[in-house]
Amino acid sequence: MTNYEIADQFSLLSKLMDIHGENSFKAKSYGVAAYNIEKLPKEISAMEDAELFSIRGFGDSIGQKIREVQHTGTMEALQQILEKTPVGVLEMMQVKGLGPKKIAVIWKEMAIESVGELEYACNENRLVNYKGFGTKTQESILQNIAFIRSNMGFHLWAEVENIANLLITQLQRVNPGKLFALGGAFRRQLPTIEHLDIITTTDRSIIKQQFGVTQGITIEEQDQLLHIQAPNQPKIIVHPVANESAFYSTLFRTSGSKDFIETFNEKYKLPEALNSEEQIFSFNNLSYIHPAMREERHVLDKAASNQLPELIQVEDIKSIIHSHSVWSDGSNTLEQMAKAAIDKGYEYLVISDHSQAAYYANGLTPERIAAQHQEINALNEKLAPFRIFKSIEADILSDGSLDYNPQVLSTFDLVIASVHSNLKMMQERAMERVMAAIHNPYTSILGHPTGRLLLSREGYPLDHKAIIDACAAQNVVIEINAHPRRLDLDWRWIEYALEKGVLLSIDPDAHAVEGYHDVYYGVLAAQKGGLTADRNLSSFTLTQFEAFVKVQQAKRNR
Repeated sequence: MTNYEIADQFSLLSKLMDIHGENSFKAKSYGVAAYNIEKLPKEISAMEDAELFSIRGFGDSIGQKIREVQHTGTMEALQQILEKTPVGVLEMMQVKGLGPKKIAVIWKEMAIESVGELEYACNENRLVNYKGFGTKTQESILQNIAFIRSNMGFHLWAEVENIANLLITQLQRVNPGKLFALGGAFRRQLPTIEHLDIITTTDRSIIKQQFGVTQGITIEEQDQLLHIQAPNQPKIIVHPVANESAFYSTLFRTSGSKDFIETFNEKYKLPEALNSEEQIFSFNNLSYIHPAMREERHVLDKAASNQLPELIQVEDIKSIIHSHSVWSDGSNTLEQMAKAAIDKGYEYLVISDHSQAAYYANGLTPERIAAQHQEINALNEKLAPFRIFKSIEADILSDGSLDYNPQVLSTFDLVIASVHSNLKMMQERAMERVMAAIHNPYTSILGHPTGRLLLSREGYPLDHKAIIDACAAQNVVIEINAHPRRLDLDWRWIEYALEKGVLLSIDPDAHAVEGYHDVYYGVLAAQKGGLTADRNLSSFTLTQFEAFVKVQQAKRNR
């Protein structure tokens, strides 16, 4: 091993000891050793023990550990501390600006164990409540996490949207008269994207020349395709084609999953000449299939029998359900949240701040709930006919009960029940916990059912079918949390939920007025599952929603 590799291990040990709050003197000595190892004038492998151990700051203890690393590739002390350190905490150490002390606070006081959870907490404005974490620190952390994530291979759909659309616009501008389109996973609206597919009638050599002028770009040719990689950006695969017909056939072929395209090829065929993608469907007597739904084989059967749903659109959303204000961990006041909703044309707002168990998010005590309800009453008089509904995002506690007693829960128009803590239960206990909440008569909506954070944290281990069946039986709505890092319920379970008669709700989980835009991402995900406006709670008019609330309140009194 080189001196730098050995030094890295001592540096890591020093930082981990600080994070765990272990002997500060020892931690500092390992940090100093790392510095001194890097500065040695020759490789440790070429030094005798007498020479190595005599170096100031080393001694027998450090010297023996250096030899241990040199000969075995590691040291026992480091392995022991690594075993009790979550992988996500190690990943946080890669975030620029986060030293051991800050990571210790994030892990031990905020109960955050991954970069994804940290990013989400920053977006919810949670870090500012802790000493040493101001607004600028939050912004810096978010910027550095984005940089790290851009090198992981996969990206959130929302993260690549702007660059994808900008690329197409620029390419069309400098190549007038040529066809360009985005295909692949991006066009199918998958929540995470590995690369962008661009189909074009522009000559391959011209595309190479146009991309090649940018510093840091690498371009490879593979199977007649151009693989383009720019620093800190998703990979781009360009599909140059010879003519218009090839353009539409390639667009179609790259805009379907492997299963979808294989099934199409087994049953149908492409026309010899094409001047649109729609022509492919009409030629085969199929209803046009939205790219978002080109995942599953059976969608083709629905298209053949004219049974495709009329997919929900962004303009179908009539309200903001699930939002937070400064009463808990939001950035805006109730009035600001309401006026922003009015400005965007929404008919009503469901405010659902965190419950008291979410102490890290300034969750509401019963006394503060009463005060918030007084403010809501006053605002409803001021802003009529717009209406703010009283809700709460009540934590599902470890035993499955909801935060607060029935007397407090009865003061809300509706209750969103969500899991926020103890996410590592085995499936049997996890199911018991969530099922208990679903059967609680005060639960109106099951919030972000699995608690997943895309690219960062796997979801809660649930039996989706059993959960959906229970929600159907108990008249509980299932949320499609529209935050682009959640999109939970996953689109793959939407069709089953609809078959069981479950009502879904696209909710932004907004912690600021800017968060209302996330409804857009929720709609894209919902389209993949075939959701229609009539089966989406946040598409209800004010009158329809008031009727829904009455049904929910009646459920409590059965």
